Amino acid sequence: MYALVDCNNFYCSCERVFAPQLEGRPVVVLSNNDGCAIARSEEAKALGIQMGTPAYLLEAEFKQYNVAVFSSNYTLYGDMSDRVMKLLAGFVPQVEIYSIDEAFLDMHDMPFANLLELGMTMRNTVRQHTGIPTTVGIAATKTLAKMANRYAKKTRRDIGVFWAANASLVQEMLQFSEVSDIWGIGPQHTLFLRRQGFRTAADFIKAPDDWVRTNMSVVGLRLLHELRGIPAIEWELEPPPKQHICTSRSFGKLQTHLADIKEALCNFMAVVAQKLRRQQSAAKSLQVFLKTHPHRTDLKQYNAAIVVDINPATNSTPELIKYAVKGLEIIYRPGYWFKKCGVVAMELVPEGQVQQSMFDVTDRQKSKQVMDAMDRINKSLGKDTVRMAVQGYEKRYRLRAAHLSPCYTTNYEQILKVN
Repeated sequence: MYALVDCNNFYCSCERVFAPQLEGRPVVVLSNNDGCAIARSEEAKALGIQMGTPAYLLEAEFKQYNVAVFSSNYTLYGDMSDRVMKLLAGFVPQVEIYSIDEAFLDMHDMPFANLLELGMTMRNTVRQHTGIPTTVGIAATKTLAKMANRYAKKTRRDIGVFWAANASLVQEMLQFSEVSDIWGIGPQHTLFLRRQGFRTAADFIKAPDDWVRTNMSVVGLRLLHELRGIPAIEWELEPPPKQHICTSRSFGKLQTHLADIKEALCNFMAVVAQKLRRQQSAAKSLQVFLKTHPHRTDLKQYNAAIVVDINPATNSTPELIKYAVKGLEIIYRPGYWFKKCGVVAMELVPEGQVQQSMFDVTDRQKSKQVMDAMDRINKSLGKDTVRMAVQGYEKRYRLRAAHLSPCYTTNYEQILKVN
């Protein structure tokens, strides 16, 4: 058996943990730069607020219905997610973190006869220790567990747990679920299946194997087996290394000066470099891009990108910043107001398999020791405690975050004070 534990309206729930007076009040969390609604409480959904709606179009609703609005606080959400995942790991032999608010739990060979009771215990424990509400779906495969989780949200809101313990309960869940609700079935396959007469998951599991393989490839066949209760999706204890790593941001306000854009790009490059070292990879090339605001038709438009080769491949922050700045200086044009810039590390290779150059004069061992020391200090004392001078401190490009909540769990100066 597998379980899929999902944190309900996670970003909104994190904000409510430290502001309990928001219980029962509509809550919306906005994307970077306070752009669009990316998380909504159940009360906000009931008002008809749609995911991805620009914030400026919702101002009237926010005021009329007294909606609590927050800027994205990813530091807080990441720490709360880590706490939830560590609690879940104490109940089962293995946990596969699927996203910031979801995890698969391996329940095979568990010493508990009643998995429904275990699911409720996990849910209550997470709520007690973190304040985050969750929903638990338990079934024989990952795909069925994902479906059981959704079924619990729709039909078992009182207990928040559904265990597809027998064929009857599985069939009940399959008949309730539309083909569009099946994990892994996208819009195109949904339209195709509906045209072929498949309406529910119960209809789809009756499809012939050869037909599914021909029309939906081996991926669709794996999905079909999962719905029939045959595990076909491998267990991933650690996510596979990324093939490319990108960091980009829109500026809080339009930028025209090269120095300000360079400061932003250097900070983005430092983030990418840290991620490369974390997965023990090195980049053989970088793409640097720069964009104006596409909706400001009153301003001149200019979008540019360049790929810079790196020899030998590296994950050293100062080296990567040097290459990124070189690319920026080539594509930058004065007289334009820029909205966004970013950098993509490409052609990634394991850091232990980098092809060295006979003309390379850099002390690679010393560089690695410096980067390791910097990462340890920043992990212990806080992000960017040690940084490259070119990263600066002013951050005039920073994102708009007019509704940002404190980092209650990671910053001593912002710890919640109780009178």
